[in-house]
Amino acid sequence: MDALDRKILNRTQLGIPVSDQPFADIANELGCEEQQVIDKLQTMLDDGLLTRFGPMFDAASLGGAFTLSAMIVPEDRFEQVTDIVNGFRQVAHNYKRQHKLNMWFVIACESQQEIQTVIKDIEQQSGIQVFDFPKQEEFYVGLYLPV
Repeated sequence: MDALDRKILNRTQLGIPVSDQPFADIANELGCEEQQVIDKLQTMLDDGLLTRFGPMFDAASLGGAFTLSAMIVPEDRFEQVTDIVNGFRQVAHNYKRQHKLNMWFVIACESQQEIQTVIKDIEQQSGIQVFDFPKQEEFYVGLYLPV
């Protein structure tokens, strides 16, 4: 990672300008070219330094629904169950934990009813119970990790 990579990461963590040319706006702030910003972000994605670059929507405020879910997946089936769970377009950021509940993921849907349908479908396809942990209270944490 070079100095421009760091500047781009630090700047984009603070938000992307709402404009016709947000990457040009960022480039102007950082003293570089728009294409450099775009290329650098793509390289970070391609290299795995970034796993995702895009907007974060508050599904609930847009009329949708989401929940945190977990499963107890036998180690010898983990890859198979990961493929099943990740096969649902409603599933986001599935990850493994060193805990009895070792697979965690978010389900985001248009309705609470659809969430329950997805949970049942995952259970049917995997043969493993899905534990549903719906949000009870929301906290906003403005996370900024300078690099």
